[in-house]
This record gives sequence, structure tokens and C-alpha cells, in this order.
Amino acid sequence: MYDFAIIGAGMAGASLAAEIVRSGSGARVLLLEGEDQPGYHTTGRSAAFWSETYGGPGVVPLSLASGDYLQEHGFLHRRGALHMVRYGDEADLHGFIESYAGTGAKLEKVGRSHLESVVPALREEWVGAVHEPACADIDVAGLHQHYLAIATRGGAKLQCRAHLVSAGHSADGWQLTCGNGQSYQARVLVNAAGAWADNIATLAGAKPLDIRPYKRTVVQLALEQAPPPDLPLILDMAGSFYFKPDNGRLWLSPHDEDLCDPCDAAADELAVAQAIDRFQRVVDWPIARVERRWAGLRSFAPDRLPVYGFATDIPDFFWFAGQGGFGIQTAPAAASLGASILLGETENPAFTRGLARASYSPDRFSGG
Repeated sequence: MYDFAIIGAGMAGASLAAEIVRSGSGARVLLLEGEDQPGYHTTGRSAAFWSETYGGPGVVPLSLASGDYLQEHGFLHRRGALHMVRYGDEADLHGFIESYAGTGAKLEKVGRSHLESVVPALREEWVGAVHEPACADIDVAGLHQHYLAIATRGGAKLQCRAHLVSAGHSADGWQLTCGNGQSYQARVLVNAAGAWADNIATLAGAKPLDIRPYKRTVVQLALEQAPPPDLPLILDMAGSFYFKPDNGRLWLSPHDEDLCDPCDAAADELAVAQAIDRFQRVVDWPIARVERRWAGLRSFAPDRLPVYGFATDIPDFFWFAGQGGFGIQTAPAAASLGASILLGETENPAFTRGLARASYSPDRFSGG
């Protein structure tokens, strides 16, 4: 009998398992992963940046609470970001900064001269930006392995190729059966299944929360001349692209967000063509070739905030889902908060003391 069976061993499940085992509670933890290896889906397909503004103002507290942990453990490398606007849209700069007022995010407005100093061959229509100095590259694979190592060294059992096919609840806890024929028992079932979170809820008899997956595409380009290695992350404030350098190549996204079913997402040719077209409208950087393309799923609850907490409609079912594309950069705070709730602690751990549990609780969807 396990105390906690966590469905999904991506960043969400791995970080939560790690925080449970190092709490000193002695809880027995099971990580069930349906794929051959953990992190195959969203975790392994991240654009790999940490941004104070990613996810919107409601996510900033989680990002800021996570930043020190990520920095202290060597998972961040400072890059900076520029949220750019075209001529005629300069008023959007002020509105963007105002939307984050009071959150603690550090933002400053810059003009065309600053853009020209850091973005070579920038096209004339781009006239201003909001500079986000704290934006950083994040070592996603390193962070994921960090949490998996803590979890497994602390006694958590990781079982791959263990796709959950049935989950029955009784007074004795959960009886779980996987597609490989293995069965397990657990006191609490934790739903950290990412894009499949609503499917797991239905399988377990819980009411789905309308957590929906959306596909995002990333393309790796080889340019005729390598991009500046210290180029900031460049984003369109209107949300039509972002790009950054990576080891002499350029990672580019059309910032697409296409609703889809949970799946092994793949980039389609239209999204790739849109990405390249939008990029060529920003800078005059000749493209040598497209080297790679991929897509990942970002899953959101209806209000675009993550969901951490026990279900209101079924005993011993815990939501740890709806983390969009920001689940990696908020992993330290989210896992610490989630583990404290799971373990019955009434106060948040020290570095998450300022986080309001109610903001992320599933109770908000039931009026509870």
C-alpha cells in the first residue's frame, strides 16, 4: 500500500514526488508513467526559458517563489527578454507594464535605439519594447533529472510503461490497474497527468475540470550567420512569435495555441511556415535551413491558473495539473505547495509562505 500514487512522471509528478520524500514524513510514493521514459511529452519539448511574466499576473507569485531555488541550484542562465511592439502600438507598452503592477515583476520600457543596439538588422516597423531583465534560459532536462533523483533516492518507486487503465476507490483506498497488467494500491491518487488530467479524473470517477490541451510549435533554424549568443528572448507583445538563440541555432515559435485532444503532438507544415513568415517580418536574417521541428501540449484550466488540491467530489483524489507552459519554471514553488497540502500541513513552507492556496484550489470551480 502506497501513501501516494502519482500519475505522470514529467516535471509536475517528479517535482511533487521529490518534495514529498524529502519532507521527512516517511510517506511511500509511487510514480506511474505511461511512456517508456519520464518527460516524453510537455517536459521534454519545452522552449526552455524562465520569465517573470510567463503565464500572466496570476502566475507571477509562483514564478518569483521558484526563482531563487532554480538560481541557487544552477538551472538558470540570465538572458533577458524584449516584448516588442510595432509602430502604432506603442501604447501597449504602458498597458503591459501596468498589468503587472504590484506583482514584483521587474519591467522597463525601451525605445527603438535600444532595440537596434541588441537586435541586428531589425526591421523598421519595430519601434519599442518592454525589457524584462530577469528572463533566463532554464536547464529543463537537468531540473527534471534533479527531481527524479531526489525522489528515487528517497524511496519513491518509478514505474514506466505503466499506463493507468482503471482506478477504483473504496474505504481501503485506491486499487489501480495499468495496461502492463500490474496492479497497485494507494491511499491517495494524485493527478499530475498534464494534457491527460481530465481523462484521469474521468477514469477515477472525479468530475473533470475542463483542463484542455493546446498545441505549440517550435522550429530550430540554421541561419546563414549564427545569431548573437547573448541575444535576449524576443517576443511579439501581440503574441504572434518568439525566438531565442541556442548553441548557434535559433529556436522559433509562431506562438500558436491550437486546441487538440491529448496526443503525441507533432508540428504541422502550416505552423512551421507561419513561424518562418513571421520571423522574416522581424529581422533580415537569411535562413539556411530548417533543422528540427516539434510540438508540445500546454494544458490550461478555464481561468488559466494551475490547480493544486483535493477534489471536492471524490475522496483522496488530488489535482496537480493545469500548469500550461509555465509548469517547469514554477516547479519548485508548486511542488512545495502541493506537497504541504498533501501531507496535511496547514502552513506553506517558508519560501512559499506568500502564496494563497485558495487561488489554485479546485474549490474555485465549485464555489467552495
